[in-house]
Amino acid sequence: MTEIESFLDEIALLLLNAESALFITGAGISADSGLPTYRGVGGLYNDEHTDDGLAIEEALSGEVFAVRPDITWKYLAQIEENCRGARPNAAHLAIAELETHLPRVMVFTQNVDGLHRQAGSSNVIEIHGNLQQLACTGCAFEETVADLSGHDMPPHCPACGSVLRPKVVLFGEALPEAAMERFLDGLETGFDIIFTIGTSGVFPYIAEPVVWAARLGIPTVEINPLPTRLSEIVEYHLPLGAAEAMQGLMRRLASLQSGGAA
Repeated sequence: MTEIESFLDEIALLLLNAESALFITGAGISADSGLPTYRGVGGLYNDEHTDDGLAIEEALSGEVFAVRPDITWKYLAQIEENCRGARPNAAHLAIAELETHLPRVMVFTQNVDGLHRQAGSSNVIEIHGNLQQLACTGCAFEETVADLSGHDMPPHCPACGSVLRPKVVLFGEALPEAAMERFLDGLETGFDIIFTIGTSGVFPYIAEPVVWAARLGIPTVEINPLPTRLSEIVEYHLPLGAAEAMQGLMRRLASLQSGGAA
């Protein structure tokens, strides 16, 4: 038996006996849905600068949006177009299915693609927001759209004519307080096992809960084909794609629940 197979067996047993689980996810979980893994927000943008002579982090910043929303929207629209039509993959679906096995499952995601919600997860915190919810910068108008096809760029409010923006956190902007409070409340309640999937863990709000759990002896699992700063901290590092790893865990969990060997 390989180390990976042994780890999958052990993690499945932990899930069998768990009451709660936290999944912290980044762009890598959506790779099997055909979406690029992002540098900042875009592996779409590995060049030094965008066509407008700005780094992608500048183009997608709150500061640039305030003065040149057309530039920010140009790249938001490209990201949305790349997400359009993507469907949840086996990893998203497995996490949603775990809600039928565990009393409490929370998903804390950096992704703006909405795939966890599409998969059926009910307790999702989209800490960076999503591209489907639009809000007016000049009045209280809001709308939810399936995609941005048919919208002018930048889109304008039908009520007052001001520029709309998606409810996403742009670079340089604060994380939404209500979402962070929900996350912190979940951490305070506690989890029996914590997963980090497809994220490099460079942001403190992603890494610190994992470090905290590891220090307390709470089982921690990282699913990522490449090593990250969290790989030496977690109890289990699975160097696999998200879909492959979660399918392997769900097969073993089903076998354990039916009384078979993992």
